[in-house]
Amino acid sequence: MKYFNVTIINKGVKSVEVIKAQAKMGAVSTAKRKFPGAVIVRAVETAAPVEDSFQEIMKKVNDAMEGAIPESAKIASIRQIAVMSDAGIPINDTLQEIANTVENDKLKKIYQNLCDDINAGKSMSASMEKYRGEFGNITIAMTDLGEKTGNISEAYSKLAGILEDIADNNKKFKKALRGPRNTLIAMGVAFSILILAVVPKFKEIFEALKTDLPLPTQILLFLEHYMNTYMVEIIVSFIVIKQIHKYMYNNNIDYQFKVDEIMIHPKFILISKAIFLSTMHRYNLVFGELVKSGTPVVEALTTAVGMVDNLALKKKLETISPNIQRGKSLTESLIETGLYENMLLQMIKAGEAGGQLDMMLDKVTNYYYAEFTDLIDNLSAYIEPIMMFFIACLVTLMALGIFMPMWGMGEAAGE
Repeated sequence: MKYFNVTIINKGVKSVEVIKAQAKMGAVSTAKRKFPGAVIVRAVETAAPVEDSFQEIMKKVNDAMEGAIPESAKIASIRQIAVMSDAGIPINDTLQEIANTVENDKLKKIYQNLCDDINAGKSMSASMEKYRGEFGNITIAMTDLGEKTGNISEAYSKLAGILEDIADNNKKFKKALRGPRNTLIAMGVAFSILILAVVPKFKEIFEALKTDLPLPTQILLFLEHYMNTYMVEIIVSFIVIKQIHKYMYNNNIDYQFKVDEIMIHPKFILISKAIFLSTMHRYNLVFGELVKSGTPVVEALTTAVGMVDNLALKKKLETISPNIQRGKSLTESLIETGLYENMLLQMIKAGEAGGQLDMMLDKVTNYYYAEFTDLIDNLSAYIEPIMMFFIACLVTLMALGIFMPMWGMGEAAGE
């Protein structure tokens, strides 16, 4: 989240408000909702206020101590709100019931605080704003929509469906990567054992030959010496590099952007395609559902882009809303991102012209979901030849490195 100094003129009085938002247009939209009828002069990004920075640090410490909220528990509680609201139970009683029955301590505390806030006269969307980090932008947007339409039940039922689709998407992605990852780890461990346990047995024989060793044997001896001498340093270096990368990725925007940009580079064929399809499915799913629910397009775009994790894709998608506000059509704005295929653009254009944008966005979402599912279902088939190639290379290196000098000894003895 970023902070913006938004200059407004409200009832003839000029003032500057600090607004927290994902992007500049999000800050402007928040200011318009907060100050109806006010003129928004400009919005400029600024540093986070000291008290907010301190609260953020303390929040991270508390989150680390309490642990993350399981996605399944979050979705179950949202589904429970939808069901109980549909049954006519007041929202404060609903939240109190969830606070009493939910098992996750962190979630229990959040729902108890929400109940207390509503009993004190606050709206649910205003109370939920404090927990944007835990629930996400889409939950805040659907809560606000439910309050505006007076139908929290329908809004939360759709919200639970969206979150379930996104969670299912993420599970499929992780499950598909689990097999190749485990295979790579097993290969690494097996090769390391062979280098450390088998090669030393032949080392003395190789050294006694007093002759030039073939290249595969030199590589094996180099690896054996390096791993036996620096194994601790290698492991420590790997852990340190991993932790530095994790810290930099979570705390340095420029570093995160660069990594995200690399991850969607065409050279990383399978990974980049999986990230792209997963992200576009999530983005269009949220955008389409919000439009279907009656949310204005610009506001729906701002909320949907908040669901995008990859900063390189996010930067392109963030240009859509400003372009629409400058008078361009949705289709023209999507073309400028370079992310949509021509077929999908024609579908969106037809939906935009015929007043059936929500229906066409459903088709676009289904297209990305089908493409993503097809990629995940066939991921093992795509990766298997690559894995077999690496295994063949390692086995060949090991075999040639050990047996080529033996063949040389046999030939010498034969002479």
